[in-house]
Amino acid sequence: MTNNLESLSALTLSKLIHDKEISPLELTTFFAERITKIDPQLGSFAHMSIETALESAKIQTEILGKTPDTAELPLFFGIPTAIKDLYPVKGMPISYGNGFIKDQISDYDGGIVSKIKQAGFIIIGKTATSELGSLPYIESVGMPPCRNPHNLEYTSGGSSGGAAAAVAGGLIPIAPGSDGGGSVRGPAFCCGLVGLKPSRGRISNAPVGDYLGGIATHGCLTRTVADSAALLDVLSGYITGDPYWLDNPETSFLQALTQNTGKLKIAFATEVLPTGKAHDIIQLQVKNTAHKLEAMGHHLIEIVPDFSTLVEPFITIWRSSITVAGFPDQILNPMNRWLKEQSQDLGEYLRALHQMQVISRQIVALFDDFDVLLLPTYLQPPIRVGEWADLSPEETLQKIIEWITPCPAFNATGQPAMAIPTGFTPQGLPIGVQLVGKPNDEKTILQLAYQLSEEASKLTGEGRQ
Repeated sequence: MTNNLESLSALTLSKLIHDKEISPLELTTFFAERITKIDPQLGSFAHMSIETALESAKIQTEILGKTPDTAELPLFFGIPTAIKDLYPVKGMPISYGNGFIKDQISDYDGGIVSKIKQAGFIIIGKTATSELGSLPYIESVGMPPCRNPHNLEYTSGGSSGGAAAAVAGGLIPIAPGSDGGGSVRGPAFCCGLVGLKPSRGRISNAPVGDYLGGIATHGCLTRTVADSAALLDVLSGYITGDPYWLDNPETSFLQALTQNTGKLKIAFATEVLPTGKAHDIIQLQVKNTAHKLEAMGHHLIEIVPDFSTLVEPFITIWRSSITVAGFPDQILNPMNRWLKEQSQDLGEYLRALHQMQVISRQIVALFDDFDVLLLPTYLQPPIRVGEWADLSPEETLQKIIEWITPCPAFNATGQPAMAIPTGFTPQGLPIGVQLVGKPNDEKTILQLAYQLSEEASKLTGEGRQ
C-alpha cells in the first residue's frame, strides 16, 4: 500500500483509486483505523459510522474491479469523508452539537449529502460542531471538546472545527463544512488548511430554506486549493425551490485554476475596524503574502476596512438562530441560553436584516476599486481549549468579536472568501490569511490561492500531493 496516505490530497487519492493502485476498501479501512486510534484525543467526530462505511467500500471495490474504464466512475469514488453534525444523513444521528439529543436519528439526506454520495464519497461519520453552530470553538456540554491536531491544548476552531481537525489530523482527506460568520475559514486558520466559503447561492441549503438573511452557506475544508475547487464543483448547483442561486460557471472551478488571472489590483489590510490591528505575527503573514503577490506582478494597495456599523445588526441576526432552533432553555449551553434571552421580537430581526443589507452594499462597493481583498482570517492566533470558560457571556461575546472580526462581513455581503495557511506561531500553531473576491467570483480567489501555493511549492521543493 502507498505510504503516507493520511497526508495525501483527496485528488491524489482519487487518482490512486482510478488507477487501481488502491481499493476503496483498503483506503476506508486505513482511515477507519486512524479514526479509532486518534479521534479519542481529538474529539473531531460526533458520530462514527465505520461498519456502514466499510460495507459501502466493499461494494465500491467490487464495482471498481468490474469497471474497465474508470474514467466512467465519479471523481471522488471511494474517498472517505464525513458530514458536519448540523446536517442530516439518513440513518445517522444528528445532535446539532448538543449532548442531550445525540441519539436522535435522521430519516433523510440533506441536499449536500445527496451530492456527496453522487460524487462517490464514502461517508464515515459526522464531524463535531459547536452547539447550533453558534460559536468559534467546540466545547459543548455532554461532549468532548474538539482539539487542534497541531497542539491538543488549543482549539480547532468552530463551528466546523470537527471537520477541520479530522482533515488536519489525517482522519479523512477532505470535508464539507458550513460558514455563517467564519465557521469554515476560522477552523482552517486554526488547523492549517484551505477553507473556502463560496458566494451566496452557489451551494444549495436544500431541503430547508433560509432564515438568517443568507449569511450561512456550505463550504470546503481541504489540504490543497485544488481539492477545494474540486469539492466546490461537486457541491455547487441549484436544487428545486432554492430561494436564491447562481448558475454554474462554464468552466469548472478545478479546470479554471491554471487559467491566467492577468495583473490584479489587490487591496490588503492588517487592521480591521472596530477591533483594530491584528496580532504582530498575523500582520506579518498578511504583509509577506502581499509582497509575494506584488512579486508576481499584481498591484497592491493598503486599506483599513471599517465594519463597525455591521457588528450590532449581525449579532442580532446571529443570535436569532438560537431562538428559531426551538431548543428548550434547560438543554442549551450557558452562552446560547444568554444569546436566546437577548433576542427580542420579529421587528428587531427585520430592522437588523435591513441594516445589514444596506451596509453590505457599502462594503461590496469598495470592490469597485480593486479585484481582491487580502486580510487576516482571525486577528489573533488560536485560543486554548477552555480559555474563555470562566468568562461571563458578555465578556465571551466581546472576545469572540475581537477574534473573528475579519470574517462575518463577507457572510453579510455574500461574497466568496477563503482562508489559506501561510505559517506557524512559535508555539507551532498554524496561522494564515484570507482572500475575498467580488460577488460570484470564486474563480479569481481560487486562482490567486493556487498561484501562491505553486510559489510555496517551488520554494520548499515539495509537491502538492
